[in-house]
Amino acid sequence: MNAQEPVAYQHRWLVLTVVLIAEMMDLLDSTIVNVGGPALAEKLHATSTDLQWVIGGYALALGSGLILGGRLGDRFGRRNMFLFGLVGFTLASLACAFAPTIVALIVLRFIQGFLGAMLLPQGFGLIRDAFPPAEFGKAFAAYGPAFGLGGILGPIIGGFLIQANILDLGWRAVFLVNVPIGIIATAISYRFLQKTSADKTIKIDIFGALLVMLASGLLVYPLIQGQQAGWPLWTYLMLGGSVLAFLLFARLEFVARKEGKTTLIDPTIFKHRDYTFGLAGLGLYFAGFTGIYLILTLFLQFGEKFTSAEAGLGNIPIALGSAIGGTISGAFLAEKIGGRYTLQIGAAVQLAGIALLWFALPSLNNFSIWQIVPALVVSGIGTGLIAAPIFDTILSTVEPQQSGSASGVLSAVQSVFSSVGVAIFGTVFFNFALKGQADVGFRNGLLVQLILVVLFVAISSVLPKRIRQ
Repeated sequence: MNAQEPVAYQHRWLVLTVVLIAEMMDLLDSTIVNVGGPALAEKLHATSTDLQWVIGGYALALGSGLILGGRLGDRFGRRNMFLFGLVGFTLASLACAFAPTIVALIVLRFIQGFLGAMLLPQGFGLIRDAFPPAEFGKAFAAYGPAFGLGGILGPIIGGFLIQANILDLGWRAVFLVNVPIGIIATAISYRFLQKTSADKTIKIDIFGALLVMLASGLLVYPLIQGQQAGWPLWTYLMLGGSVLAFLLFARLEFVARKEGKTTLIDPTIFKHRDYTFGLAGLGLYFAGFTGIYLILTLFLQFGEKFTSAEAGLGNIPIALGSAIGGTISGAFLAEKIGGRYTLQIGAAVQLAGIALLWFALPSLNNFSIWQIVPALVVSGIGTGLIAAPIFDTILSTVEPQQSGSASGVLSAVQSVFSSVGVAIFGTVFFNFALKGQADVGFRNGLLVQLILVVLFVAISSVLPKRIRQ
């Protein structure tokens, strides 16, 4: 918003507040169900595959819909789409809380994720329009603590709600958390969000959007269902089809741009080799980050019989380490030695954390969480070192005018590959956990994480040494 619109400018901090609330709602719903596995297995007779869909299905729907959500905000106005997404997300949260079966819950989680994809892309635009350029730094600086707080609070809140079993709600309470928050945020948004312009000339590429969703689904579905089905031929054909669908989408976007049509993204971002490699590195990072910390929670609950509250508290060492790593990285390290080297140092620290976890796990007699706390802190520091500079480092590989489209693709890749991480690590873990060998499943998960981190180091070597401002 500019100086000619004093009312909206006057309430710019309320605009920032509701955007951050929306981000927090998403982060809570991304992580809060991680501690609900045993409760869902008991109450809704959820299988291991069902649990992966409850967690990963949300991230899949969110990631595959983000690019479309951003375009719809341009077409119908960011305020309108923000309100639509916020109301829909709140209602979907309520519906999830009263899902009668595990199949219904999975379907509702997909709907919730898709509505989140309509909501979240509007946030940056609303903030940019509400704040003068001189205050952009202050406004966007609030995102870091919000992301960190959401990641920390999700498993802890979820664990204690399930453990407390208020009004005999059990696991259903984890979805009800967002309802009062959503109602309050909707009321504030309706009253104070600035009017935003809609561009009715923009044509939405529905086929392109559906192609992205199809490609994402073809990637995740066989990874989750493959083990249960015995890895038949169709699983490999679907994975191959996913690659072809993504390539077809990129090709069609190039053709549409050449013909002067409106595209979902700026396809020329893929002409930057280091950006494309950066996307691959980002996918590896979030697949590993999401997957390993998910199966840590599952290991504590299914393997060591921790309560949901105890398993939630088990995430605190990781959060503490992440805060330390993020502070070190964001405060001076990335600026002093450059983005590429900071990412590689973070990966090296993560490898050290993996090694410490590996050697701590064999002694499971009289297991205590304190056996793995040092390893979790070290691993968290590595995570924080990477999380702070990774987006800026990758975005510095494209031209400034391409940054909007490039950041949208980055967000989509983050969510889709978080779902991939849930699928891969969940499959590896439950392959042994269902046989009473949860510790073996977790160790094998560590091996997968080791491979992903090594690949991340290799790919990050093509990224720029310095982050371009």
